[in-house]
Amino acid sequence: QVQLVESGGGLVQAGGSLRLSCAASGRIFSINTMGWYRQAPGKQRELVAIVTSGGSTDYADSVNGRFTISRDNAKNTVLLQMNNLTPEDTAVYYCNAEMRPWGSTVSYTNYWGQGTQVTVSS
Repeated sequence: QVQLVESGGGLVQAGGSLRLSCAASGRIFSINTMGWYRQAPGKQRELVAIVTSGGSTDYADSVNGRFTISRDNAKNTVLLQMNNLTPEDTAVYYCNAEMRPWGSTVSYTNYWGQGTQVTVSS
C-alpha cells in the first residue's frame, strides 16, 4: 500500500522555525511532483510549495522567501523548512505527491498524507 506519512508539526512562537518531513512508502514505481498544502480553520486548502522530480520549485507568495522545499529522491522524502513563522501560518499542513505504484496502469495518482498541525503563537 502506497502512503505518505508526515512529521514535524507543533507549536512555535512567532519568528520561530519548524521543519516538516514527509516520507512516501510502499511499492512505488516513480514519483512526480511532491508538495505541501495547508488548510486553516474556515478556509480552503491552499498550495504552499511544490518541487518537481527534477528539482524545480514553486511557492505561494505568502511564504516565498521564508519557506524552503526540498526532496530526496533516493529516500522518497520531501521536506519543508519554515522560517520566520507568523500566526497566519497556523494550519494543518498536508503532504502531497503524484505517485505511480508498481503494477499500476495509471500514469500517476494523487496521494495525500494525514496532515500535521502547525500552530504559531503571537
